[in-house]
Amino acid sequence: MPQPPLLIALVGPTASGKTALAIELADALDLAVLSVDSRQLYRGMTIGTAKPSVQQRKQVRHGLLDLRDPDQPINLQEFCSLARTAIAAEHRRRGVAFLVGGSGLYLRALTQGLQPPAVPPQPALRAQFQQLGQPFCHQLLAQADPLAAGRINPADAVRTQRALEVIYATGRPHAAQPSACPPPWRLLELGLNPPDLRERISRRSQQLYRDGLVEETEQLISRYGADLPLLGTIGYGEARSLLAGELALAEAIALTTRRTLQYAKRQRTWFRRQHQPLWLEGDNPLLQALPAVQRVLG
Repeated sequence: MPQPPLLIALVGPTASGKTALAIELADALDLAVLSVDSRQLYRGMTIGTAKPSVQQRKQVRHGLLDLRDPDQPINLQEFCSLARTAIAAEHRRRGVAFLVGGSGLYLRALTQGLQPPAVPPQPALRAQFQQLGQPFCHQLLAQADPLAAGRINPADAVRTQRALEVIYATGRPHAAQPSACPPPWRLLELGLNPPDLRERISRRSQQLYRDGLVEETEQLISRYGADLPLLGTIGYGEARSLLAGELALAEAIALTTRRTLQYAKRQRTWFRRQHQPLWLEGDNPLLQALPAVQRVLG
């Protein structure tokens, strides 16, 4: 009997080096890189999300990038549907699909077969949530679903509103939603968690601003308005405040660094608790990753 197709997932906190390693591994094994990043899904959000460069995308094929404009949110159920289609295409082509990213819930939904509720976006309800303000909405979520509120950062308006939207539509908290249905794939998880992550994040934050994060944010504001929820996320929120005269450049960079460090800490905790990757150590993780993949492939 033939073996089930293989799914490789490269996980790790932001700025850990996933993009560079993913391209090396994909190039060596003729794989496409399927991005699992909740912000790289959106067009026009390139610098602030550290998307692969044009040259990197020419070197290896990439999928699940630039799927929609940022004023058209993609919920978890929609993303899983799109991602499973991309995974199936790679399994037909190569027998192996390669997921790369740091969005823990998205990765867990795919690797463990979570069944997100099929609740369509409700613009009128979201408009009400925006009028109420994020602090009040997170308090509402804490009352309705304390477990979900504990997992969602109090400043994350997108996920807070989506969680409330699901509760309003189904009448049930997340824990009462349908459970997982494990997919029929073999799974190899690889993990990056470099000891110098703090320094990497500091350098990444400074580079974002040098690369044009403020200008990109200005373009997004001019097209979608300053109240676009995704403009409250890391990097864009500080750049927006800089443009509004509320922060100086050095303050914006420092705040972006601090928020990224906090996010990386949550990612590390998630991957330790929710996944069991082979952690890649040393200066050349490709030397560990390639033999691990080859062993599984046989």
